[in-house]
Formats: sequence, structure tokens, C-alpha cells
Amino acid sequence: MPKLKVDGIEVEVPQGATVLQACEAAGKEIPRFCYHERLSIAGNCRMCLVEVKPGPPKPQASCALPAADNQEVRTDSPMVKAAREGVMEFLLINHPLDCPICDQGGECDLQDQSVAYGRGSSRYTENKRAVTEKYMGPIIKTVMTRCIQCTRCVRFGEEVAGVEDIGAIYRGENMQITTYLEKAFKSELSGNVADLCPVGALTHKPVAFEYRPWELKRNLSIDVMDAVGTNIRLDSRGRQVMRVLPRINEDVNEEWAHDKTRYHVDALVRRRLDRPFVRKDGKLVPATWEEAFDAIAGVAATAGSSVAAIAGDLLDAETMYAAKALVKAFGSDLLEGRQTGMAYDTSSLSAVAFNTTIAALEEADAILLVGTNLRWEAPLVNTRVRKAIKRGAKVFAIGPQVDLTYKVEWLGDDLGLLGSLPENLAQAIDNAKKPALILGPGALKNGHGAALAIAGAFQRAATETEAAWNGFNVVHTAAARMAGLMLGYAQKGGIADIVAAAPKLAFFLGADEVDFSKFAGSFKVYIGHHGDQGAHHADVILPGATYAEKPGTYVNLEGRVQRADRAVFAPGEAREDWTILRALSEKLGRTLPFDSFDELRAAMASEVPALGQEGLAAFAWNPPSLASQASGPVTYPVADFYLTNAICRASPTMQRCSAELLHGEDFAEAAE
Repeated sequence: MPKLKVDGIEVEVPQGATVLQACEAAGKEIPRFCYHERLSIAGNCRMCLVEVKPGPPKPQASCALPAADNQEVRTDSPMVKAAREGVMEFLLINHPLDCPICDQGGECDLQDQSVAYGRGSSRYTENKRAVTEKYMGPIIKTVMTRCIQCTRCVRFGEEVAGVEDIGAIYRGENMQITTYLEKAFKSELSGNVADLCPVGALTHKPVAFEYRPWELKRNLSIDVMDAVGTNIRLDSRGRQVMRVLPRINEDVNEEWAHDKTRYHVDALVRRRLDRPFVRKDGKLVPATWEEAFDAIAGVAATAGSSVAAIAGDLLDAETMYAAKALVKAFGSDLLEGRQTGMAYDTSSLSAVAFNTTIAALEEADAILLVGTNLRWEAPLVNTRVRKAIKRGAKVFAIGPQVDLTYKVEWLGDDLGLLGSLPENLAQAIDNAKKPALILGPGALKNGHGAALAIAGAFQRAATETEAAWNGFNVVHTAAARMAGLMLGYAQKGGIADIVAAAPKLAFFLGADEVDFSKFAGSFKVYIGHHGDQGAHHADVILPGATYAEKPGTYVNLEGRVQRADRAVFAPGEAREDWTILRALSEKLGRTLPFDSFDELRAAMASEVPALGQEGLAAFAWNPPSLASQASGPVTYPVADFYLTNAICRASPTMQRCSAELLHGEDFAEAAE
């Protein structure tokens, strides 16, 4: 490990580290524009100049210079100061003075570093260069005159997103960053390039000119658009969430977020249910809370134990626990969270979890994808597969062929292939030290017997770490799925068992994907936040809160328990879901034993201790016995990445992304 001195401070860094990393280890701030910790080194902005001895008597780019023994690095010498001022002058030569109207003003690296490291005045008097705007789709707004060609967006598209749509044309001062033929940047991770851009050349189009950063109040939350559990920050102004930004969590999402996570927020104030409704003479009419509760109480009085609860995809664990307690008070155990009809064995939670963990997937050296379009079902797991491939992993897949952004050896689309593995796959698994099986909902909906039959091949001891390696992984698409399974929201035959029980009273907790025609004989109570399918079929609507309007506990696909805070309050008469259930229970004569959110969370933790502590829950590996092996063709359940839930379907941005990026519709810009 090299030892060197940075401004007189001796530091030791890992082999292969750069001088810039050594400077940061010594606590020194090094300005940079092109360098980013998660991207390859470009070395083209030259802002990170330092003085290094021994070496030529000139400043050197620290991002591209390997750290070595006995180096002496100066970050604050007169030579370095003058060099950085010169670099900043060149960067600003053609940069327009847009700060008062730039969406990145207040969060701009160029703005900050020009003040900290630039000259106090400009010596440039020539005309500035102008660049025509580029079209990059419904997500990215461009002002390319501001671009300093740091190429962060180009490298992100190629290395992380796996979509080589962005590149450079022309040379020298005339160089321009653009997409191929100025078409949309077709990636589900495209919004990250706006965060990466250090100068405001790329910004977020859906929220352009809507806010200034200093106007916003920040709250920590967890994303519910998929089951990955992306750590996010909700920035709000008044009673409206204005934007979503990812938070760094190396174990889950690193520092990325997909576009559905970022841009669904315009739907949090659209198509909202903000008052109770009761169906009278076949039509839903506004009602008071008392009238809605009376309507439910009238049915509950004769329902006996014929009561069921069906959980939607976006629910927090506390809401599901409160609903479970209410249903249990009626003497019923009809609970289900797999609303689209999936029925798989849940007797072992390890057999339905992502056991390898998201971060450790990078270490896998042979990966088999079964029934999963990972790019749409879990984009931030897909990026980990790309990193595993860079380390030498081979990827095989069973299912209809799709573009996963990396090379895959497709074996066919029949689950029966798991009964007798193809020779090349069997050999790859045998030779692998850390093989991984990733089973998606396309296989789960047919049961996962065949996959469990070969699960043992993916569980072995990793000799180099002397730790158990469990390569059996299940991908869920619903943020509420793992918490629901931990709370018992799973009938043996799935939702078909509830349909067969024909409950007289059925609570639909934000469940919009159910086949409501099968519940024609039930009195349907919908507790939710958007006027989607659940509201259209309900007999009583009780307006609830979105994930941004209530605190809650969420469990991601690997069993990681995470907690979110409330960012804003629900509109109108809408209330937090657990308070609705608590008030309703009192009206029904079955009062739930908690009066506050803390009491509810404590009761939930008492029944399911894993939900009481943040962090990775431990599931003992105990795959259930198999009655038969699954077979038949695989179909992927996610038909449209951008419109997978009620919030997304209410979002104008998500609707446009679906229409343009997936269905090829053209949208003219204002100038056209």
C-alpha cells in the first residue's frame, strides 16, 4: 500500500488509488468536474490539478495520476492556485451568465467552485460561443451552451445505464454532447444524468422553473415504486412534494434512482381521493366519515367472520398490521397481498427473499435469470449485474428475450429447462465459486417449484471468505410484498382462496390490480389515495395517505427493514391509513389496542420482532418440500415500466414517458 505525504500529512492508500483519493484521505478538498467516484476516469476538465514531487515542475491532474510511495503532494501551493484559476477562466470562456435563471442555480458545482477557486474578475472580452439545444426526451431539459464537456453523462449512459445513446460530435471548441440523431435518451435511469451534470447543461424537465433549492424542506423516505427500497429524499414546499432525490446507501441503491422514482411526484396532487364516498343507487356520492362508517357497520353486523383484507403494492407495514388486527378481531384470517393472482409457497421466507443481497450480487461469477425482466422489475439490481459482468461473470437467462443492456445467453422460455439444465449452464454453475439464481415474477406466478429443485446448486461455502454463500434470490415488484409476507398476507392458494371464501366484507388497501369481477358478491371497502381501479369498483371509499404523507416501515426484496418519515400532509379529508382503521374498529365494536402510531409500531414489533429493528432481517434457509416441478412458457408481468401503479398512472410525466419512450409517439416541442 503506497505511503505519501499530502500537504505534510502522511497517508496510506490502497494499491491502485489515485492522488486525488489520497488527497481526500488526508482531508483535503480537491475541485473536480469530470471525475466521479462511480464512473471511469476521463481526466479532461483539469480542475483537480496538484503539484507532485518527484515529477515534472508543472501541475498534474490528480484524478488520473496513480498514488505512489514517497510522493509529496501540494494542494495549496501558488503554482496550484494559479493553475486552477487559469483552468476556471477557460471553462468560463463560453459559459453564459445564466445563474439567475438556471434551474441548477444554488446546487451548481461550477458556481461553487468558480467562487472558491476562480479569479475575482474576468479578462475575456470576445463573443461567446452558442450551441443549439438538443432534444433528450421527456425527462432531460438541455441548455447545451452551458456544457463544459466533462462527459459524465456519456460515461454514465455507457457504464451504468448500459444505453449508449449519448456521445460527442465535432472537435475542440466546437465539440457538442448530444444523443444519437437527437432522439430521446431511452433509459429508465436517465434522470441521474441531471444529478451528475455539474453545470446545469442537463436539468430535470418535468420540474423546470418550479422551485429554487433553498425553498424546499427535506425529509428522508423510502421509494415504493419497486421492491428495491431505494433510499430517497422528499423535498417539499408547503403541502406539495416538489422533487425526489436519491440518498447514498451503498447496500441498496448506491446513489442512483430510476425515473419512476424521481418523476412520479406530479401525481401526488392529481386524481386524489380527498373525501369519503358511498355508493347509492349504483353511483358513488360524497359522504361524511360517519355516513361511510355507518354503511360499513351495517354490513359488518351480519358478516360474521366473512371478512377479508387485500393489500396493495405500495403499503407500509403498519397499515397492513392494523388491517390484520381488524380482520382478526372478526375471527378471520383471510389476508392476501399478491393481488394479481400469484400463488407460491411462503412457508419459508428465505425461499422468497433476495438472499445474496443486492450489494453482494456484484461478487457473483455465474448468474441465471429465470422469468425476470430485471431492467424493468428492479433497475438498480440490474446495474449490479452489469458490475458483476465487468468482474467476469457470465449471465444466462430463461424467458422471452429482452434487452437487459448486457450480453445474455438465452436458453429458452420454458420453466421446464430447470428440470434438466443445459450442459453449458450446468458446467458454468459447477465451475463458479459464487453462482446466483435470480427468480422473477414471471416464474413465481407459476409457482417456483422447479427453481427450488436446483436451489442447492446455488448455495455453497465461499472458500475465499469462509462464509456461507446463498445464491438463491427472488425478485418482487411490490414495495409491500416482503413486509406483507412477514405479516402473513399469503393464502396457500393466493387470492383464489379469498375469492373461493366469498367474503361478505372485503377491505382493499390501496389494491388496484385486483380482478374485481370476482368480488361481485362482496361489500368492497377501498382505503386508498388515488381514483384508480379500486375506487371505481368500491362500495365505500375511505381516502387514505400516500407514502409521502405518513411515516412507515418498508421491507425491501432482500429483507432489509427501512423506515420513512412523513414529508407533507394528506389533502382534504384524507387521513393516514392506520388512523382510519383504528376509528373504524371502534365504530364496529372491535376497538384495536393502540391509540398512537408508536403504540401501533410497538404492537407490530411484538408480533413480528424483525419489523421492530432497522436493518437486514435474518431468514433461516429452509426451502419447502416440492410437490411438483413447474413448467410452461414464461411471461413477464410488467408490460409498461412507467405505469405500474395508481400513482404512476395519474402522473402526466409517466404517461408521456410511456407514450414516447415505449410506444413511439411523437411530441412536438413548443418551438416546433
